[in-house]
Amino acid sequence: MVDLSVSLAGVKLKNPVIPASGTFGYGREFAALYDLNLLGSFAMKGTTAAPRFGNPQPRIAETEGGMLNAVGLQNPGVDAVLGDELPHIARIFSGPVIANVCGFSPEEYAENCRRLGAHPQVGILEVNISCPNVRCGGENFGSDPHSAAAVVRAVRAAAAKPVFVKLSPNVTDIADIARACADAGADGICLINTLLGMRIDLRTRRPVLANRTGGLSGPAVFPVAVRMVWDVYEAVKLPIIGCGGVRSAEDVCEMMLAGASAVEVGAANLVDPCACKTIVENLPGACRALGTEKISELTGGAHT
Repeated sequence: MVDLSVSLAGVKLKNPVIPASGTFGYGREFAALYDLNLLGSFAMKGTTAAPRFGNPQPRIAETEGGMLNAVGLQNPGVDAVLGDELPHIARIFSGPVIANVCGFSPEEYAENCRRLGAHPQVGILEVNISCPNVRCGGENFGSDPHSAAAVVRAVRAAAAKPVFVKLSPNVTDIADIARACADAGADGICLINTLLGMRIDLRTRRPVLANRTGGLSGPAVFPVAVRMVWDVYEAVKLPIIGCGGVRSAEDVCEMMLAGASAVEVGAANLVDPCACKTIVENLPGACRALGTEKISELTGGAHT
């Protein structure tokens, strides 16, 4: 029998498949379709201190090989997540969940992580540093090693749970950002977030998205994500959650061979709400095809 279990900074998961933040909500809708307990974990929707309604419509657009989104961190705020969503999650999922945390200053990140990290079912804090830094003209925290490190240090001082930093691919050297996060005390890295893109409507001659630009996700970004996971695995000695364009059990194995210890599945959930269930079911066969009975042995295997 194939052993699908993995460990992320001491947090044990029954398998490496994790629905990505922003594509799974808080699990409510998906729990009506299948037993969420077959998943390794899932990343909750990104949470800010105050509720956010997000960007104006239209904010999602299909494109060849994926989709663009400019949702704008719509979420009910940390009070509602603690008061409503996490109690409901406890009724539909028994394992540790990942809290995706957003903020507009290091202090907001730290306070959100302190509060969410105190909840017993939150196993990992996934710190999304693609948020705009309001003190620096809107440039996101993940675009600069010093800003990224400042967020990690603030969070590390405020929360005891493992801190995984979700990196933006929209940088010159993602390994440089990863090293800064590692030096500041991160327990792991999650990558990649979406790639910046846009489309223009030929009829109106205007951008398709009201926000003009959005994040590209889906199969088109998978080779970029694999390359960046490889680069970060070479740069830091931290567990990595790979993310970006994963659609199949074979994609999970490829991402792990590049260096990931676990894998998030994003846009595929929007195409097929049972995508993660199918991937988990197909993982044993994919592992056997690669000649392994323990999936964790795949991590970094392509580097040797």
